[in-house]
Amino acid sequence: MSVIFEAKIKNRGEGPHDWFIELTDSVDNRVEICNDLEEFSNKIEELGSDYGGQIDEVKWSKDENVTNEQYSEINAKMRKYEEELNNDSNNR
Repeated sequence: MSVIFEAKIKNRGEGPHDWFIELTDSVDNRVEICNDLEEFSNKIEELGSDYGGQIDEVKWSKDENVTNEQYSEINAKMRKYEEELNNDSNNR
């Protein structure tokens, strides 16, 4: 069984910070709403623990009404978060 999560960026307003991520576990169709990347990280870890931490894929998408500014903000925060994770794992 493949464990695939879907992460969809959604717009909640016009401001660059007015977004959220709808995280769906495609195995059992559980849906979690994540208001920032820290919450997303915690939720994906929580959902993944049901599968022994084995997540095969995270499929990203975005709603059509997500602005370029919102998408850029999420991308920048995600890159920074990945860098921090890589630095933490290199320091172990």
